[in-house]
Amino acid sequence: MEKRVAIPVNNGLLTQHFGHCSHFVFIDIESNKIVSDRTVEAPEHQPGLLPPWIIEHGVTDIIAGGIGNKAIEIFNKHNVNVYAGAPEGEPKELVKMFLDKSLVLRENSCNH
Repeated sequence: MEKRVAIPVNNGLLTQHFGHCSHFVFIDIESNKIVSDRTVEAPEHQPGLLPPWIIEHGVTDIIAGGIGNKAIEIFNKHNVNVYAGAPEGEPKELVKMFLDKSLVLRENSCNH
């Protein structure tokens, strides 16, 4: 695995609030291609819990709608790239756009 991308989802689509998702989809990439994906139930929302949990899963990149600045700082400190401002969409499609550099990011929708 070269990369593992985490995407926070509700009802199978990227959610705009990172910390309040029901699940995360972890997508593994090798040679710029998706090789596997799995959906994992997110732990209960508690401030500061998600960054270490995601890091423990070996994530290298996060595609999010909205995510707090403190979480971004923690991820960056652990060499996890955060791409905030992604549109709602199906995780595999978002990763395909990420890989072919067509993913359009808007303003981070989280302001805390």
